[in-house]
Amino acid sequence: MEKTVGYFLYPTMFLILVVGLIFSHDRLFASPMSSTPREFTNSIGMEFVLIPAGSFLMGADKSWEEEATREEMPQHRVTISKPFYMGKYEVTQEQWVAIMGKNPSRFENPKNPVESVSWPDVQEFIDRLNAREGGKHYRLPTEAEWEYAVRAGTTTKYFFGNNKELLDQYGWYAKNSGNRTHPVGQLKPNPWGLYDVYGNVWEWLQDLYDENYYQYSPDIDPPGPSEGINRAVRGGGWNVIARFCRSANRDWYAPDNRLGRLGFRLVRTTE
Repeated sequence: MEKTVGYFLYPTMFLILVVGLIFSHDRLFASPMSSTPREFTNSIGMEFVLIPAGSFLMGADKSWEEEATREEMPQHRVTISKPFYMGKYEVTQEQWVAIMGKNPSRFENPKNPVESVSWPDVQEFIDRLNAREGGKHYRLPTEAEWEYAVRAGTTTKYFFGNNKELLDQYGWYAKNSGNRTHPVGQLKPNPWGLYDVYGNVWEWLQDLYDENYYQYSPDIDPPGPSEGINRAVRGGGWNVIARFCRSANRDWYAPDNRLGRLGFRLVRTTE
């Protein structure tokens, strides 16, 4: 009887050991991204898409000189060293009201992007959202993060190519907007699932603005200039023609501006 139990016990222990080693191997060598959800929704219904780490060519190609400006050159390679979540949509009026209590927007509709908010207004919204959610995970994207996420691996003027006539399918701008904002998410997204990155409203960014920044910006996670007065904006809005909606287009506003064409989307860190 003792010998029979031994014969049964040894193979069983060996099997348990093998399974344990396999499980440990998976835990040790799994990709850091494997346990990070592809999408995330917070307590007020803001949806985020995971943007992987990687590198890209930031700025405008010299062959685009008929549209590009010197502020967009030289084109240079930038590395985004960590993954992050980007808002799938521009922050809406109902989301703003959920945190701030009242709606400042010119074009009132709960599903439209909030606008007529200054850069300091947005910082207050972020502070309150972080307090509600716990931690300090939310902020505005940098210029580099914004362009990287919008390009989604592309190198053309727009993420859909170089033909500006196709912009009607992806963004609300002067040609198709009717001089107003529209509910988010009605048009086609970019390859990484982001909507309205062109048009609807200009998006406030975290960076101070310097027209010469590309002459000296770092190659890894550029944070924007350390000095300046104005804040960078990207994406174009309902009020502009197609050339101002290109992925590389840069612009700025004084931070205290509250205009019906100025809104934002957020980044949420994965840490």
